[in-house]
Amino acid sequence: MTIIVAAALTLVAVAGTAVVVAGRPDRQAVTLSLFGLLLAVLFMALQAPDVALSQIGVGTAIVPLMVMLAVRKVHQRR
Repeated sequence: MTIIVAAALTLVAVAGTAVVVAGRPDRQAVTLSLFGLLLAVLFMALQAPDVALSQIGVGTAIVPLMVMLAVRKVHQRR
């Protein structure tokens, strides 16, 4: 295991913990976006550029956007 892969795994673990620890759903969505970006970096380090590109599109942009829209809709109904 190279140093780059080990560093990427460590950053993914820290970011995953940060997503769980973030208390409010809007903060979780933002840290989820960062987590997705770090996962894409890990996939690139593991020489899987197609998976990394999919992760950037879905995990970094679409999922956090959907979570933020859902949180906004819930706050509007209250």
